[in-house]
Amino acid sequence: MKRRVLSLLSLTAVLTLVLNSCTIEVNDGLGEGTTVTTPGTTESVLSGSGTLSGTITKDLLIKKGNYTLDGVVKVSNNATITIEAGATFNVVTTKTSGLVILQDGNINAVGTASEPIVFTTSTKTPGDWGGITLYGNAPIKAVNGNAQALSEDGNNVYYGGTDANDNSGTMKFVRVEYAGRKIGDGTSETNSMTFYAVGAGTTLENLVTYKGTDDGFEFFGGTVSAKNIVSYGNYDDSFDWQDAWSGQNNTNWYAFQTGIGNFGMEIEASGNADNVAPKISNITLIRDANTNPESANSPEISAIQFKKHGTGIFSNVYMSGYKNIGTQKAYSVLIQDTATETSQVATGKIVVSPATYLNSDNPNFWGYAYTQVNPKPFVNTNTVTKVSLTPGAWATVDGVNLLAGLQ
Repeated sequence: MKRRVLSLLSLTAVLTLVLNSCTIEVNDGLGEGTTVTTPGTTESVLSGSGTLSGTITKDLLIKKGNYTLDGVVKVSNNATITIEAGATFNVVTTKTSGLVILQDGNINAVGTASEPIVFTTSTKTPGDWGGITLYGNAPIKAVNGNAQALSEDGNNVYYGGTDANDNSGTMKFVRVEYAGRKIGDGTSETNSMTFYAVGAGTTLENLVTYKGTDDGFEFFGGTVSAKNIVSYGNYDDSFDWQDAWSGQNNTNWYAFQTGIGNFGMEIEASGNADNVAPKISNITLIRDANTNPESANSPEISAIQFKKHGTGIFSNVYMSGYKNIGTQKAYSVLIQDTATETSQVATGKIVVSPATYLNSDNPNFWGYAYTQVNPKPFVNTNTVTKVSLTPGAWATVDGVNLLAGLQ
């Protein structure tokens, strides 16, 4: 990083320029840029327009308005980024961009149903940017039971802590569009929304991920729960978790897969048999007609997959549209390995009931990726209905009501 020694007069001029342009740009020492110190509180307000870039190391208020998010923006040093309802961010797509809340950062992004907080792009192309990532200090169980692991998002952050009730902040009525992309070394990936070791003190409610090229929502361990979340048109799995994520108060999850999509839910515990099963009430998974997996002839076309000791206690599950493609069969539930069957299904740590499975193939039993002599029978429960979510601008993109499939 190039460092510059500024005279008092020069520093005053720089701060004046920052205030006039409503731009906060603070370099974290990881690349080129000018270090700007903003000693007061007035300098930490974006008042309707401007650019968000660099690393935020002090509290920042972003008021309702239209902004540019340029590059990977990180929040750290016990700073809180507060975003008001009605703030919209147009993300720069000519470089790697994303919003990352590190373990010592916090987010307070509270929109409303009529005035959501929106992150989008001008090109409207899936995979345009890296989405929103939160890091917390809650426990994880990674491969081999490790309490820490290295993130796969290109930020090379070790995640995993000891505080189950850790609080990374609040996100309500936030929508992320066209995210999920390869970053960093060209092989690492981000999702539309990613939660690394995020704790139960964090609030996640009324969130939308729209047409990302990886998972809609992914949890890497942690204990956080999410309510009223929508995964629409994401290329990989609508919902995904590993590292023994164990949120206990989840409800109203809705996925609509269209065009390209793999599993409705992909669930694993990174090989840890002694995980705590997360609990989710009210799940709706709908696969639109002519939706294909990312890779041709892939078996990733079932509603819910469990593997590597993945677990979940799911109630009121509504699944529709999961059809065979070519030689691959679609199931309501697919168990990938005998260890998961023996240690998790047989011990009651995998439950999908009551549930209904409509307009889909192979409706009477669960599927197995290995020879199963006695496939688990599956009985549709007619009393299960679709998730009920409040309509509004928060779940509308370019005039399209994302909740139409629930009607």
